[in-house]
Amino acid sequence: MNKIKSLADLKKLQTEVQSKIKLREKGDHSENLIQIKVSMATCGIASGAKETMTYFIEELDHQGIDAIITQTGCMGYCYAEPTIELTIPGQQPVVYGFVTKAKAQEIIEKHVKLNEMVDGIIPVNYSSIDN
Repeated sequence: MNKIKSLADLKKLQTEVQSKIKLREKGDHSENLIQIKVSMATCGIASGAKETMTYFIEELDHQGIDAIITQTGCMGYCYAEPTIELTIPGQQPVVYGFVTKAKAQEIIEKHVKLNEMVDGIIPVNYSSIDN
């Protein structure tokens, strides 16, 4: 741990610790929060998934929307990268493809806030072994 030499160092440490505590608290009750998983495999990163994830983190925080944003590996939709999986409590997950910053903004404004689906949903095209 670095020595604290100024008030700015102390404030930086405070912000880091509060961020870790907030993440830990959210993780304990994740089933009650909006969850966004951003596909960050090589194809996703090459298509701009890092910028998409950063946008979701900053915009949801700016708007005061409590959500968990995490990264995941390949979801198998390389042709539609960047892709995200959005889960709203009590609902089935929805996968969106081609999620740019503009699409992310639309998803936040319509799907997250108003519970209205947005164009760009990748349909579930598989079934389980039981079916």
